[in-house]
Amino acid sequence: MIPPAPVVLSCGEPAGVGPELALRAWEVLRDEVPFCLIGDMRHLPDNDTPRVEIADPSEATRAMPHGLPVLHRDFGPPVTPGVPHPAHAQPVIDAIAEGVAMAMDGRARALCTAPIHKQALQDGAGFAYPGHTEYLAALAGVERVVMMLASPLLRVVPVTIHIPLSEVKTALTPALVEETIRITHAGLIQRFGIQAPRIAVAGLNPHAGEGGKMGREEIEIISPVLDRLRGDGMEIAGPLSADTMFHAPARARYDVAVCMYHDQALIPIKTLDFDRGVNVTLGLPFLRTSPDHGTAFDIAGKGLANPASLIAALRMAADA
Repeated sequence: MIPPAPVVLSCGEPAGVGPELALRAWEVLRDEVPFCLIGDMRHLPDNDTPRVEIADPSEATRAMPHGLPVLHRDFGPPVTPGVPHPAHAQPVIDAIAEGVAMAMDGRARALCTAPIHKQALQDGAGFAYPGHTEYLAALAGVERVVMMLASPLLRVVPVTIHIPLSEVKTALTPALVEETIRITHAGLIQRFGIQAPRIAVAGLNPHAGEGGKMGREEIEIISPVLDRLRGDGMEIAGPLSADTMFHAPARARYDVAVCMYHDQALIPIKTLDFDRGVNVTLGLPFLRTSPDHGTAFDIAGKGLANPASLIAALRMAADA
């Protein structure tokens, strides 16, 4: 009997907390979620946690009881925790691309990505993308994807992501709002099994513009889109005042909150459930998850990193 395809975990920045978290995730998930790591085995912490070199993802399920399955790739120089090496940049990028290829051709059931350090990739290999999400979209040949942060307490989607706050007003167009909500709606159905998603949409301005007294984006940009989508049968509330959307009774009334800019979405979920937040990319032809934290250079190699978000990301990749 052929074992099910595993989740593939790309190594991310070797000098960050990714290597140690991969081993700690295996300790928790060894009997639950088959997964394998793409990376350099020499970059894993020198401890007693077992690891098993494999040649193909199909070997991961059988290897899991014996150690962390690793698709070993030679990254060249050794790693110094907390200090990225320029020579590692291209192998990190290549590991992501290899993981995407495996997810696309069915050798992996999903792709989970450990955190990268964008500046290290730009400095070391001329990485031309703002982050993981945009690179994954390019690899998959998809023009537009949506970033969702999900935990047991809340799901959020920012319409605009990694741009200065001063540019949000210009970037926020009816087409962008509509496309984001449509991709989110489809993703909740396809990836989370929610057949009739309830979507709450935040306004841009304080008090959702207060009838135009504090800004007209709600009237001129957001509300017409929401009316159109309601006409298509979507269950949508908004535009809502963001300061009243995230207490417990409000969260019980929706499946996802669509917000207008990065911090409007990420501050609530990181405040409510920092350790269990998972980054999910919607709109790809495969499932991609990632822990909702960075490389944490300041604690890398010290055994202090919390594996909860990576564990949640691997579980979601296996279950969705």
